[in-house]
Amino acid sequence: MSLYVIDVHPIVRQAIGMLLRRLRPSSKVVELEKLSELQAAIIKNGDPELFVLDLLLPGVKGASVVSDIKGMYSDVPLVVLSAMTAGEAEETCIEAGADLYLEKAAPPNEITAAILGLLAADPTFDEEAGPATKTKLSKRQKQLILMLDRGMSNRDIAAELDISEHTVKVHLWRLFRRLGVKSRTQTLHFARTHGLLMS
Repeated sequence: MSLYVIDVHPIVRQAIGMLLRRLRPSSKVVELEKLSELQAAIIKNGDPELFVLDLLLPGVKGASVVSDIKGMYSDVPLVVLSAMTAGEAEETCIEAGADLYLEKAAPPNEITAAILGLLAADPTFDEEAGPATKTKLSKRQKQLILMLDRGMSNRDIAAELDISEHTVKVHLWRLFRRLGVKSRTQTLHFARTHGLLMS
């Protein structure tokens, strides 16, 4: 299993590569400059465990790179690390299939925590999760569902739990994976139909 970093800027590419090697020393980290290099790299270095990529790649138009990669590797976590501020770009990337959208300007500790959350279990969040079944959730995950039901934004949830918005995004991603859903709306539908929320 390998971790793939795709970014046209060598300094950023190397920095993320160093970070991933520290977070997952047992995995191989492959740094690429162009999307066109990906297939050959996967054949040479093995199946992907994680993708971290920029949107501004040669020959690629915006979030299409996300949908292209997710079309081939739908179950592999994908992080967009972009110089563009979150907002419309983030929404477009998430709709295209990205699991997380991180700004390159974000504090290094937040980027580290967010990527680590995709690579490994977060014991403080899933402390009682046990086997990954659809109905056995940790207390924190049940709390998160209630927050979604209250219509709370990521910023609201971050403030109430005293964590960063990036960490909230990771928590949501893990909850979606556990329930087998892809959005807040689907999460709430699942919760209602399985008795996790009062009607």
